[in-house]
Amino acid sequence: MGQALWRLSPRQQQQLQEELADQLTESGGGRRDQGRDGGGSQRRAPQYCYSPDIYHLLKTRRGKEQHGFIDLEMLPPELGITILSYLNATDLCLAGCVWQDLGHDEYLWQGLCKSTWGHCSIYNKRLPAGFSYRRLYLQLDEGSLTFNANPQEGISYFMSKGILVDHPKELAKFIFYTRRLNWKMLRIYLDERRDVLDELVTLHNFSNQFLPNALRDFFRHIHAPEERGEYLETLITKFSHRFCACNPGLVRDLGLSPDAVYVLCYSLILLSIDLTSPHVKNKMSKREFIRNTRRAAHNVSEDFVGHLYDNIYLIGHVAA
Repeated sequence: MGQALWRLSPRQQQQLQEELADQLTESGGGRRDQGRDGGGSQRRAPQYCYSPDIYHLLKTRRGKEQHGFIDLEMLPPELGITILSYLNATDLCLAGCVWQDLGHDEYLWQGLCKSTWGHCSIYNKRLPAGFSYRRLYLQLDEGSLTFNANPQEGISYFMSKGILVDHPKELAKFIFYTRRLNWKMLRIYLDERRDVLDELVTLHNFSNQFLPNALRDFFRHIHAPEERGEYLETLITKFSHRFCACNPGLVRDLGLSPDAVYVLCYSLILLSIDLTSPHVKNKMSKREFIRNTRRAAHNVSEDFVGHLYDNIYLIGHVAA
């Protein structure tokens, strides 16, 4: 929702400021300074900016002499969903006890499910009569907690509830659009399910992205292992092929290949460690990086490798 919808006119702002100042004076037992033209000091009201909806809510509440927080049901739906999205399942159930009607609002629970777990197989099914998105939210939360303790048991829980289908593409979409999965458990699961990893890589679109930025985006969804090994080599290999497939023009113009991108990715990771680690005293210079990288990737231009160094130097680690 645009900011213009949440902005008061100057006249409404002035009226609200005067009412707030009156309320602060009455609650503090003081008196307002009279005679604005008489040179007396006047308390300046704080510069609040409320939407017209919230303005009328405050005005109505003052008229009824209500105290405490605004009833969440009286707020705009977009604001209510934003507030509730910060709560976990337990807090949402407690909130549903306070706001009875809101706690049984299926549209609200549907929005919370899809904003937290962006893709589930059950979303594309024909839902039976009496289906409850509130119950689905609790099951998704329970399954995510189970996954963060044991990935295989978590996926089995989702399948037993009909939330997910045992298909690599469906599982990859669920992982890609979910915010609640622990990255360490996710790394263990993807290391065991390479078919899901393959589908997860294809969900990334690296078109028109600079190589270090694309690598950061990749490691943001698929976290790199802490030590060099076969799994890291597999990730970089899959990323290299996907990056070249998404940028055929760049590959043609710069003479890149999956093998060249593979070498550049390793160079970027080593450079990131060199420049960001406090244990490395003598940092690699730009000239050294260009020389070392071009020894392994002969077809890559010196200017392109120099831009790679500048990106790491200014932005930071590619796998942080």
